[in-house]
Amino acid sequence: MRKYETLFILRPSIEEEKKNEVLEKFKGIIAADGEVEKVEEWGNRKLAYEIEKLREGYYVLINFKANSELPKELERNFKISDDVIRYIIINLEEK
Repeated sequence: MRKYETLFILRPSIEEEKKNEVLEKFKGIIAADGEVEKVEEWGNRKLAYEIEKLREGYYVLINFKANSELPKELERNFKISDDVIRYIIINLEEK
């Protein structure tokens, strides 16, 4: 299993209950075929530039271990989620 890190930004106006639902959904996707190592909720922060007329977003960082197919599935779910405005998945073992 390889080590990965994903950082995604949720809409700032998302309700607490919905935010927890979204976080559990993505942690569940990772846990199904991998292992969640650490979850850091950075909270609302100002964006470097305006995205979809938003000036801030709710940042979440997840470190995890998984096989090479899981990031593709995670990316597919990020793309179809209306609550995620940006995301990135990084393989920490590539040099």
